[in-house]
Amino acid sequence: MQTNVTAPQSHRQSHNETFLQGVKDCVPTLLGYLSIGFAAGVVEKTAGLSIAEIALLSVLLYAGSAQFIFAGMIGASASVTGIIFTIFFVNLRHILLSAALSPYFRHLSPIKNILIGSLLTDETFGVASNNTAGRQYLSERWMHGLNVTAYLNWIAANIAGAYLGQWITNPEKFGLDFALPAMFIGLLVLQMASRGKIAVDIVVALSAVVIVVVMNMMSFGSVSIIAATILASTIGMVIGKWR
Repeated sequence: MQTNVTAPQSHRQSHNETFLQGVKDCVPTLLGYLSIGFAAGVVEKTAGLSIAEIALLSVLLYAGSAQFIFAGMIGASASVTGIIFTIFFVNLRHILLSAALSPYFRHLSPIKNILIGSLLTDETFGVASNNTAGRQYLSERWMHGLNVTAYLNWIAANIAGAYLGQWITNPEKFGLDFALPAMFIGLLVLQMASRGKIAVDIVVALSAVVIVVVMNMMSFGSVSIIAATILASTIGMVIGKWR
């Protein structure tokens, strides 16, 4: 008679929830990481950062949008306070990403959750959210495999861009400054296609455009983008709940 107490089925790790499987599931996003990371490295290099500074930035900050912003603001001789606050507000979305996945890691300690959340990105969130269907929990090892692979690939791509960026004096000529928006557009389209709620997504997109246009006409400037993000998301949530 077996007397060992086993973990609940939802806590067990099957053969497809290992660290190695997390690495494999990250592979489809690596090409995007390489291109965006390379572009970030080039832009940072042309902004006057050294290769060592770029490597340190990608290790500690690890945020594509924030690093593009950092490079642009450094090139424009912006103040340290301005850079810090801008990056802080741009990356507030990571609180929402972490909150959305946190229920699937409620069986872990706070420290383990912090380790997972600290390396969470838009891309790894997308991969993870696609694996939440029909599940109450996600594997810690699988998530670490996904996150660590993306993290190391991003650092390598930044350093490669920084090194080769010495010979690229005008990244805008090659469209590298548009690399990040292009990646987010691609991720958005894939996410919309997988959700199967095109009508709601179209309403949210149109709402965001209208809000930005109206607020720009009222001279609200860049604040309109943040307002459009919050208000359009709220409209989408209300429609989804109502339906």
